[in-house]
Amino acid sequence: MGRILAIDYGRKKSGIAVTDPMQLIANGLTTVATHELFDFLVKYFQEEEVEGIVIGHPTQNSGEESESMKYIKPFVNRLKNKFPDLPVTWVDERFTSKIAFQAMIDGGLKKKARRDKAMIDKVSATIILQTYMEQNRL
Repeated sequence: MGRILAIDYGRKKSGIAVTDPMQLIANGLTTVATHELFDFLVKYFQEEEVEGIVIGHPTQNSGEESESMKYIKPFVNRLKNKFPDLPVTWVDERFTSKIAFQAMIDGGLKKKARRDKAMIDKVSATIILQTYMEQNRL
């Protein structure tokens, strides 16, 4: 069984989270500069067995796609072309940044650490992955 990798795609930085090999636990992995994301993924996929990719799907409160989809769709198309054997799944990412920020507060992170956008991106990716895992539990 391979890992599931989640991406919270951003124009500048993207948060990455992965499951353990048994797909029981979602863990924040890192935050990567978006322009280096494909290089990171190629290297990671060479080192780890990955079974699928989960992408945060930004939507507005009304359910319509967010403006940021115009940047995310080309990335996902390129991702599918570069890694055709890996299924890509969309997960609604509404409110993940707010949930991530609250989780950091609840976890006792100091105010300075909560300002770290990279940390928020990584936690957001973890929440996206956790959402996927909960939706797909048997």
